[in-house]
Amino acid sequence: MSENTETLEPEIRGGEVPLRDEDGHIDPNWIETLHRRIEAEDGEAVVAMMEPLHAADTGDVLEALDAEARLSLVRLLGDKFDFEALTEVDESVRNELFENIPNAEIARGVAALDSDDAVTLLEDIEPQDRDDILSKLPAFERLSLRRSLDYPEDSAGRRMQTDFIAIPPFWTVGQTIDYLRGEKDLPDEFWQIYVVDAGYKLLGTLPLDKFLRTPRKVKIEEIMNAEVIEIEASEDQEEAARKFERYDLVEVAVIDESGRLVGVLTIDDMVDVIHEEATEDMQLLAGVGDEDLSDGVRDAVRSRSTWLVVSLLTASLSSLVIGLFDATIEQMVALAVLMPMVASMGGNAGTQTMTVTVRALAMRELDSFKLRRLVSREVLVGFCNGGIFAVLIGVVTWLRFANPELGLVIALAMVVNMVAAGSAGVLIPLTLDRFKIDPAVASATFVTMITDVVGFFSFLGLAGLWFHLF
Repeated sequence: MSENTETLEPEIRGGEVPLRDEDGHIDPNWIETLHRRIEAEDGEAVVAMMEPLHAADTGDVLEALDAEARLSLVRLLGDKFDFEALTEVDESVRNELFENIPNAEIARGVAALDSDDAVTLLEDIEPQDRDDILSKLPAFERLSLRRSLDYPEDSAGRRMQTDFIAIPPFWTVGQTIDYLRGEKDLPDEFWQIYVVDAGYKLLGTLPLDKFLRTPRKVKIEEIMNAEVIEIEASEDQEEAARKFERYDLVEVAVIDESGRLVGVLTIDDMVDVIHEEATEDMQLLAGVGDEDLSDGVRDAVRSRSTWLVVSLLTASLSSLVIGLFDATIEQMVALAVLMPMVASMGGNAGTQTMTVTVRALAMRELDSFKLRRLVSREVLVGFCNGGIFAVLIGVVTWLRFANPELGLVIALAMVVNMVAAGSAGVLIPLTLDRFKIDPAVASATFVTMITDVVGFFSFLGLAGLWFHLF
């Protein structure tokens, strides 16, 4: 043990050394000390270090430890381990732990969670183990969780919390206050009260600020907000998150197919959804899939190889185009030096346009007017950028190779490919979206293919025409 670590030991025991450094990163000394205590099976010291942590910080600690240490940590914490921390870790880490934790222990941890967090943990467990875990829960909780799990994956029903406060419209403010003070089985946190009829059809909502400022004798139906925003349980979670963003919501009601109130969505879950969807789109644009940082080499290779194969096939098409002009290239070696510049500039320009288009499609921002404006704008941007860089690369080529005709050829090819890049970058995602194919998945490969093919064909074709005429 180093001198530095020995001096930290008593401070950590007293809680004086924080988990994170000033940059927000986990302190390696803190993790090292925790690791030693895990190896020594000092349960009391481990609890002293872990118990003050927020669930999100506990999740980061779990990801910082190796697989064996993670399992030992959970075992040493026992019933003091907060299963909410498992909603903060990568799926691969969570599944690895669940494979080694008894179902009875998982059931104990799930029972202490809010329903939305419990569903997050249960949805990735094998059906047989999930049924066994659910069978160990109280009947009401079991039925509530089964109902949420029956909704489609990535739906609002999977994200909703089934604990909420619902009251009839004929109650007074005073009756409602007495109910909230006397009823023990209520959510720990809530932002509004829901007003329902006898069939649990949503009639209105009551924000807490308005509720608390109203005299006790006033009836709820007189102060409730009857113009409510609802989300169907089967609705995609991304659409639900978009409503939160559009209407600046903190909490919203979730209804089933018959219009009955079955749960609520809260802003903390929607922040997670927005983060997940943005991450997914970013990864799909790069052909990475649903890869996590904690995934192993095999999973990473499998995630990336599919689109690399597609990229290889499209690159083969580009090589075929180059092969058509092998005689032209033989006449002037400078063509082989210059043609990657045309293709790469087109590829970069196409990627810029594609990113703007995919984002607009993901955010549902493109109506018919904006669509026409986007297409015309990107084609014009491609033409303008093509003109700018045509002049630059044309002059450089002229001076470098003392050949003004070659400078003119590459300048014209640059304009053609930049216009093609702008057109492909916007039209390919739009076409994929029209055919119900996620534009984030395949757009990059096809845009690159078009800019390479058009770039090589235009440059070598114009060069061949120049050789033929002159």
